[in-house]
Amino acid sequence: MAATATGAAAGPDWRPLPREFFAPSAALVAPALLGHGLWRRTGAGWCGGWIVETEAYLANDPAAHSFRGPTERNRAMFGPPGRAYVYFIYGNHHCVNAVCGPAGVGEAVLIRAVEPVAGLDFLHARRPVRRPLDVTNGPGKLCAAMAIDRSLDGGDLLAPDAALQLVENPDLKAWLAAHGPVITTPRIGLRAAADWPLRFVAAGSAFVSRRATTAAK
Repeated sequence: MAATATGAAAGPDWRPLPREFFAPSAALVAPALLGHGLWRRTGAGWCGGWIVETEAYLANDPAAHSFRGPTERNRAMFGPPGRAYVYFIYGNHHCVNAVCGPAGVGEAVLIRAVEPVAGLDFLHARRPVRRPLDVTNGPGKLCAAMAIDRSLDGGDLLAPDAALQLVENPDLKAWLAAHGPVITTPRIGLRAAADWPLRFVAAGSAFVSRRATTAAK
């Protein structure tokens, strides 16, 4: 993808991930998403970057919003796969997830951090932080910087004309070699199922939300 150092992407010369990518359980999709792109169409052009941290939330998972069944808030989490599940939390920030598995199951991958490569002026205008590393190194931070809110809930992340898209990294193998290793850890900030090893981190990226010192066993 063509991008400038401070401006928006020059054009949509990428392609969305295929629908079948999201057909497996979120536990398999979450690590596979590392290195692929999350892109947002804005009035200033495109912004976004490569995903460097994810967490999986499963159908039998007491920490998942879907655990007690569908509600008006979590309905998008029940599919179909490849849709966005966006929720508002703590009365303060939004989080974005990619829905996985068959429709009706209720699994999703929380995108916890991205390494920005496009639309940097837009991102920093929305999150004018002192350290550039802090602009998208957390789920609420990246949503604030990329203007992701509940208006995008239920949107198709794989549609070429979508405002928010998950796209293939054509140089994924090289990217992973440069940003690895991929480390698995327990999820962050949970009370229920806090020890489940479902957080996945590209440990070589400076944009992860919290450094992973040891892998989960």
